[in-house]
Amino acid sequence: MFFSKTAVATTVLSLLQLSAAAPAAEKKAEAKAQSGAEMSIKDSGSFTWYNPSVGYGACGWWNSDNDLVAALNNEQFDPQTPNGNPNRNPLCGRRIRVWSNGRSVDVTLVDRCPQCNWGDLDLSPAAFRALGDQNVGRLWGDWQWI
Repeated sequence: MFFSKTAVATTVLSLLQLSAAAPAAEKKAEAKAQSGAEMSIKDSGSFTWYNPSVGYGACGWWNSDNDLVAALNNEQFDPQTPNGNPNRNPLCGRRIRVWSNGRSVDVTLVDRCPQCNWGDLDLSPAAFRALGDQNVGRLWGDWQWI
């Protein structure tokens, strides 16, 4: 079988470009995921409620208990915090759709929840009531970035 030098060189060059492009594409996808730009996977967890009106949240905003807001668990919030300043976290202000008990509510991320586990959210009373009875104290369900 006879191959021209040009055909062999072209094939080798193409393979080298593909092998170099794959890690770069993986790193870009990983960086986007870490920056919060492409967080579309559903998470599951428990939902509790807190009073955001007691003070400024981790994002540096004050909210009332009637606002549809949430605090994200520190395991998912903290890695996005640049230079230890949560006010500059790119997740602040992101919208989240929360489902529980056959209901859903859209909330804005304004705080972090240090006592929450991965996948858990702490909701304002208004957001919690949109999903169930506030007296229950804890609900389980799914949520997703929107």
